[in-house]
This record gives sequence, structure tokens and C-alpha cells, in this order.
Amino acid sequence: MAQLTSLFVTRLYRSKLAEIDLSELETACFSIAEDDEAGQEWCEREGFPGYTSYASLTDLPWRFPIFADLVKQLDKHVAAFAEDAQFNLDGRELKLEDIWINILPEGGIHTSHIHPHSVVSGTTYVTIPFEGSAIKFEDPRSQMMMATPARLPDAREDMRQFHYVAPEVGDVLLWESWLRHEVPMNMSEEDRVSVSFNYNWS
Repeated sequence: MAQLTSLFVTRLYRSKLAEIDLSELETACFSIAEDDEAGQEWCEREGFPGYTSYASLTDLPWRFPIFADLVKQLDKHVAAFAEDAQFNLDGRELKLEDIWINILPEGGIHTSHIHPHSVVSGTTYVTIPFEGSAIKFEDPRSQMMMATPARLPDAREDMRQFHYVAPEVGDVLLWESWLRHEVPMNMSEEDRVSVSFNYNWS
């Protein structure tokens, strides 16, 4: 009798924020976006839809206490993810490297990318339109599949080449930073607001 085993599993962590005032976090995100002229200029220059603080601000937890509270919670989630991943951290910790705001308007997308030089990356969701787009993850083996046929439309979840997650407000998603991902087009007239982050090993 044949035996099949799954090898080299890719983990995706999903949980909920607790004791965070999401309306306060949303207000802070829009307030920062309105005042961040350097970020606005970067988005316009680079053709980035909507707004991101990724290239302009590095001190969100210092600027607004709600972000400091958020980081305290993210630290716990990342520690739980690292334990599940069975990382040998050799007595050191995964620490926040950067954290930034994303405001994605109607028609906006975040193209496929990875987060080099980090260990764990993730996003927490502040505002999700009713028709808000999911986050799309790509099988990290895709570049090595060469002549592999496409998967069946109803293939098992663990056999698909792409995996879509429809987040909810307050969700925290974590993955290893080498996992390629993208945000398909926001088809809603409402903004999609999230806060993304990277953790490194130091």
C-alpha cells in the first residue's frame, strides 16, 4: 500500500487582536497619512496606489501610543508563531524591525513580493471593505515546477499553487518572510486599511 507524506510544510498563522481599540487605530492611520508629506510624495513618485508609510516613517510606536500597544500584542503573536515553527533562536528573540501603514483605495493593488532580510512578516487588518480583496500567497516552489501541469480547480487546499485568505477586521496574519504574496485589486469604493510589519533575529 502506497504511503504519501507532506514534506516541507509552509505555516500560516492567523489570530485576533485583543484589547486594541480598532477605531482609534484607524483614526491614527488616517491622521498619519494626512500629515506625512514625505510619504505622500514617495507614493506619488513611485506610482504607489493610496498611501503607505513604509518609505517615510520608522517610529510609529513612538508617535502614537496605540501603535506601542499594538506592538506589544504582535510580539506575543510572533513568539507563538516562532514556537510553532520550532525555530532555534539560540537564546535570542525575534524583534520588530519595521512597521508601516497601508491605505489601499479602490483599484489599488500590492504586487507580488517578499520581505528580504526579515524572518517573520505579517499584517493586521484595521478596515476591510465588504468587497475588500483577500491576500494571495504563492507556493514557494512555483519557480521549480517547470513542466508541472496546472492543479485541478477543486484541488485540496494543501495542493493548490495559490492560496487566498479573506481577512477580517482585527485579524493578525503571520508568515515566514520568504513567502511570496500579493494583494489583488480592491474592488470596493472604500479604503482597505492595514498595518504591516517585519521581525528580524537579533
